[in-house]
Amino acid sequence: MSEERKSEDFMLKLARFIVDKRKAFYLVFLAAVLFCAASVSKVHVNNDITSYLPADTETRRGLTLMEEEFTTLGSGQFMLTNITYDEADQVAKEIEHIDGVSGVEFDDTEKHYTGSSALITVTFDGEKDDPVALQAMDHLKSILAPYDTYIYSEVGLDTSAQLQSEMGIILVIAAIVIVIVLLFTSKSYMEVPVYVIVFGVAAVLNMGTNYWFGEVSYITNSVAIVLQLALAIDYAIIFCHRYMEERETKPAREADIAALSKAIVEISSSSLTTISGMIALMLMQFRIGFDMGAVMSKGIICSMLTVFLLMPGLLMLFSNGIERTRHPNLVPRISLVGKAVVKLRYILPPIFLVTIIAGIFLSGKCDYCFSENVIDTNNPPEQRIALDRISDTFGNQNTIALLVPKGDYEKEGKILAKISELPEIDRAQGLANTEAEGYMLTDKLKPRQFAEIAGVDIEMARLLYQAYGLEHEEYGAIFQNPDDYEIPLVDSFQFLCEQKDKGVIKLEGEQAEMVDDLQEQLDIGLPQLQGEHWSRLVFIADVPEESPQTFALLDQMRAIAAQYYGDDVLLVGNSTNARDLSESFSGDNLKISVLTALFVMIILLFTFKSAGLPILLVLTIQGSIWINFSFPYLTHTNLFFLSYLVVSSIQMGATIDYAIVITNRYMELKTIMSHRDAVIETLNQSFPTILTSGSIMTASGFLIGMISTNPPISSLGLALGRGTLTSIFLVMTVLPQLLILGDTLIERTAITLNIDRKQRFSGGIMHVDGHIRGHVSGFVDGEIRGLIRGDINAMIESKKPIKKDPADPESHTEEETSK
Repeated sequence: MSEERKSEDFMLKLARFIVDKRKAFYLVFLAAVLFCAASVSKVHVNNDITSYLPADTETRRGLTLMEEEFTTLGSGQFMLTNITYDEADQVAKEIEHIDGVSGVEFDDTEKHYTGSSALITVTFDGEKDDPVALQAMDHLKSILAPYDTYIYSEVGLDTSAQLQSEMGIILVIAAIVIVIVLLFTSKSYMEVPVYVIVFGVAAVLNMGTNYWFGEVSYITNSVAIVLQLALAIDYAIIFCHRYMEERETKPAREADIAALSKAIVEISSSSLTTISGMIALMLMQFRIGFDMGAVMSKGIICSMLTVFLLMPGLLMLFSNGIERTRHPNLVPRISLVGKAVVKLRYILPPIFLVTIIAGIFLSGKCDYCFSENVIDTNNPPEQRIALDRISDTFGNQNTIALLVPKGDYEKEGKILAKISELPEIDRAQGLANTEAEGYMLTDKLKPRQFAEIAGVDIEMARLLYQAYGLEHEEYGAIFQNPDDYEIPLVDSFQFLCEQKDKGVIKLEGEQAEMVDDLQEQLDIGLPQLQGEHWSRLVFIADVPEESPQTFALLDQMRAIAAQYYGDDVLLVGNSTNARDLSESFSGDNLKISVLTALFVMIILLFTFKSAGLPILLVLTIQGSIWINFSFPYLTHTNLFFLSYLVVSSIQMGATIDYAIVITNRYMELKTIMSHRDAVIETLNQSFPTILTSGSIMTASGFLIGMISTNPPISSLGLALGRGTLTSIFLVMTVLPQLLILGDTLIERTAITLNIDRKQRFSGGIMHVDGHIRGHVSGFVDGEIRGLIRGDINAMIESKKPIKKDPADPESHTEEETSK
């Protein structure tokens, strides 16, 4: 028995087992769905995109240090329009008295009041998710309610909840679109409930098993379910269409078994191209690619298992209803389109090649962006609208933190002074320029000066300095002269508080109150600027979050700090994050593009057994990718870098399926009819499948792009919808033309061994030992070993060279006849 026959017998046995044991699979899937539904709430969603940066990047190292050593209090910028200065000043004073507000910045300078607009900057007593800060924000909003206000603050901002709400709306609309499309393209109305159950089960399985990864990014968590439905819908459609075809001549059980045995192989091979795109995504240096690729690959596997193991039972369960609700085919034949495609086969391909060249050039000039706050979007969130209005009115408020080793206040002061002189810097803050009672916190004071500030008597100050000298070796040489000691104010005051807390020093009355007030101020400010091993210098710059000017400023700041600390400095902020992402983008871009195309070509090579055919298919889809990412340049908009990486991977991995559908049909039909007729019939037969799958993915992408107010998600959805639509157009027009024109290339680069590629024979006798599919005075599709006499019009795969009887004068090929 041949290997092919053994494989077919195994698939039939496997399909029979699945269909006959369908009740057991019902119970398995019911248990799995209940378990996964309960596990969805266990999935931790990570809203911090910077956490996926490689650990050795400057931004990641800096953020890790800031999380470990510093306290970052919540803050916000509140812009009031159509207001007088006196009114704004009164509002600022009201805000100062709110419990939970530690500081308010407002004055009559242009940085805070211009025209009829006021900008009030508020710092809270807790971090952005601290209940104290949240309560203060609610009170603050109530004060600002009567005014036209734009609020930019992370305090009380739940991006994840807002995004989930939007994706819920998108999912509902997408579900409606899917049902409408399926009703239009199905052969029976009861097919739709089967699809809905399969999609729902697969989605729950994927979402519930995400907790295996510990956490998922908010981007993945938001779009995974919609993309899973759009990507995996092909599998259910392929199986159901097979079942409906088999049902024409077989009872429900036998049709189910036959359809499943054929669909397993077809769906498994088709899914490999999509999974290959996800694998390429997982190899990104920026680890959010791994996050999304892993979840989406798992989603595809969950969808396949649901189609293979649950859907056969559902088809049996709904078989009577499917038969009773059959309806005429609503999808029209597109023969006119097919004839036009054939007639234009010498016109469109040259235009396509020119367009590809232009696409390569224009997509290379695309303005990629790496910060969420600069993404061009048609539906920005309120937070983004506020930021843009504030930036337009008062200039940019770009916060950049500089981390330097702790301990040398003199160096910190020099760095603060030099960087403050740069024209782009509006404000700078560090211990070395923070004032307290007429002195800077890092100024070195003698005991008498400290006694005046701290409100203690001179003798206590001397004792304090002596005790300090005993604990710090660097002051031991001058221990006998405490009046000549000079200790930085911040250090001496911290030491005083330590001794007070230990009970070594006792303060009473006004002394105790003054020290307590100073201690309270230091407890708020010091953890923000000084850690255990590092000091933090904070700068506000009037530059965008990403631009050549911004990156040049970062280089200048680093150069100044390096004069005192060498390479032992770290810059942290949205701008440094954008630069780190831009540096990893080029490598990730090349890696994903090359690996995705390579994986797909290898899969296609083994699928079609031709070296030329994968080139034509990949060229078509890659061309659609280049065209897709030319649009941002042509429309003068930027594109979020992650949208490019994700969509290019999905577009190549998923929409190549459309090309495979067209190619499979054409390669089969051209054996029994002319190439022109084969193209027309191919488009007629492929149109329902591509229409169903393609329209759903296109609609899902555009829905995400139009409804979501999250800039990265919106950018990704728009690019996906536009790319899928482009791929469908090229697959339905240019690809069939390339298949006709490239037929010689396909045949000459075939790698199938022992196959006679002559397809048409007219009359005579032929020895065949192999597979024949076609017409031999009637249609034949099977393994044949023996002699055939008569007219043959078929594709023959013979294990031995095809022999024509030389004794028979009528035995000749079509090619010989033409000669």
